[in-house]
Amino acid sequence: MDNLVDVFCGVDDFCAIFIPQWEKQCLTGGTHKRQRQSRMGMSEIMTISILFHTSNHRDFKNHHTGYLALLFK
Repeated sequence: MDNLVDVFCGVDDFCAIFIPQWEKQCLTGGTHKRQRQSRMGMSEIMTISILFHTSNHRDFKNHHTGYLALLFK
């Protein structure tokens, strides 16, 4: 559990600095795109992705049901 918190804190600090700068540099194609609010933050999504890629699971479904679902039960 401590590893999860450490990874999330690092990713959250990175996202707090990177995403505002990245959004300033994005080009618009002249069309307006919706900016819907998602249920999960970018740092949460990135943390789950990092944990999946560093695990020994072969697919995301098994990682989710075998690790994440049990972790947050």
